[in-house]
Amino acid sequence: MTEEHKNHPARENKPLEKMTVKDLREIALAIPHEHTEIAVSDMKKDELVAFIKKARGINDDLPAKKKKAEPKAELTRQEIKKKIVELREEKKSVQDKSRAEILRRRINRLKKLSRKSA
Repeated sequence: MTEEHKNHPARENKPLEKMTVKDLREIALAIPHEHTEIAVSDMKKDELVAFIKKARGINDDLPAKKKKAEPKAELTRQEIKKKIVELREEKKSVQDKSRAEILRRRINRLKKLSRKSA
């Protein structure tokens, strides 16, 4: 490899997770560590990223947890059955096959839900 390819500025600015394993190995080999060549050649990408971050002193902050969706309002069995009847009526009047398929799946889900709420 040429020297200019190793010191490519775009590669240095890339986050470690976006780099290829080959690039990560080059960076890891440059880090002084006992048994570096053997250890680096056996590492997988996530291990290489962790090794480089540890060597550089980068704290690996976990991403913020996603907010869980608020549970939907529980429907009573009677409300579920009423909704099924409405969807069946709508399904009869629909000409579009894809829309009818969507309605069929919704009806199926509601029927399962009504059995669970017993």
